[in-house]
Amino acid sequence: MARSHTVIDQIETFAAHNYHPLPVVIESAQGVWMTDVDGRRYMDFLSAYSAMNFGHNHPVLVEAAVAQLHKVCLTSRAFYASAFGPFAQDLCELLGMDMMLPMNTGAEAVETAIKLARKWGYQVKGVAPDAAEIVGMQDNFHGRTTTIISLSNDDSARADFGPYTPGLTSVPFGDVDALRAAITPNTVAVLLEPIQGEAGVILPPEGFLAEVRRLTRERNVLMIVDEIQTGMARTGTTLYCDQVGVEPDLVLLGKALGGGIVPVSAVVGTRDVLGLIQPGQHGSTFGGNPLASAVGSAVIALLHTGEMQQRAVERGAQLRAALEPLVGHGVTEVRTAGLWAGVDIDPAAGTGREVSERLLERGLLVKDTHVQTIRIAPPLVITEGELEWAMVQLAEVVESLRS
Repeated sequence: MARSHTVIDQIETFAAHNYHPLPVVIESAQGVWMTDVDGRRYMDFLSAYSAMNFGHNHPVLVEAAVAQLHKVCLTSRAFYASAFGPFAQDLCELLGMDMMLPMNTGAEAVETAIKLARKWGYQVKGVAPDAAEIVGMQDNFHGRTTTIISLSNDDSARADFGPYTPGLTSVPFGDVDALRAAITPNTVAVLLEPIQGEAGVILPPEGFLAEVRRLTRERNVLMIVDEIQTGMARTGTTLYCDQVGVEPDLVLLGKALGGGIVPVSAVVGTRDVLGLIQPGQHGSTFGGNPLASAVGSAVIALLHTGEMQQRAVERGAQLRAALEPLVGHGVTEVRTAGLWAGVDIDPAAGTGREVSERLLERGLLVKDTHVQTIRIAPPLVITEGELEWAMVQLAEVVESLRS
């Protein structure tokens, strides 16, 4: 334990306290299992907020990364890179879209989409200069940059970080009437997560996304869907939008697109929007770098087989079947989408943090959100037996807290 305490002390002393981690120090990982500095193994039930959809050190992804490491990792977009062309084509063809713009983090993808929507509004829709408006959803999570928090109603993300960016407003998630009322002639886009992840895996009301698509087309407004957490097979299809038959103008990807090896994000969409960007108007030194491109293409190859999507469906059904009996027995509600769940802990039993800490003691890693909720998102490569073991741990912890 001495080494673990040393590392925690180093981090708490020299790194800013913008996270509240569980007291475990990970040194290595493989598949769904992580090992701490003292040699104890834990099952990863968070997947780095769905960045590790394919598990830790997936051999196909590692092989692609190592091969590219021996060639070239970074050229900047000042030159063409041989790995970037196939990645751009692979991603567009996977999603059936025209063009992509690569960045690194999810927040960068969101910032890029905001710029693209505004540019489209001024050059195509004819909105007056500096008057563009974007409507988002309350309780969203798109990142924590100064622009993005201007669209947030989370005090922990907003407090003491103003002044906020104008032209951004939000309405209740799932409320079509409120959205209709919020759209004005100056509205250029509606930005939303199809399922709100940070909020606790909040699913949209039936038909909501289709109605947003109908409404945005009717009002000549872009529909931008943040699939940074829902995408890459997490919910049982490559994108969650695939399940509801919705085709947005722009899709935002990140997290699992980099296979848990390198940060990779992208805005993918129609040529009518992405074709507006000209040299010098947006960019990133690392966006679309050869290493990221090689890993991204390997991720796309995994998705083309359909195996990961099917795993999310099958293990997701098992997850749902194990969680539903807990409602009324220390759990007040569960929400699932593929291999992803939000579990609301009964306040009489404890908090989400307390459940997470008890599970840590048993070798299962989850993370709480909004006090009473824990999020479950194991790597899609988890086996039936591994998931069954994890569900036993959760049930026993909840029961012990009730007692």
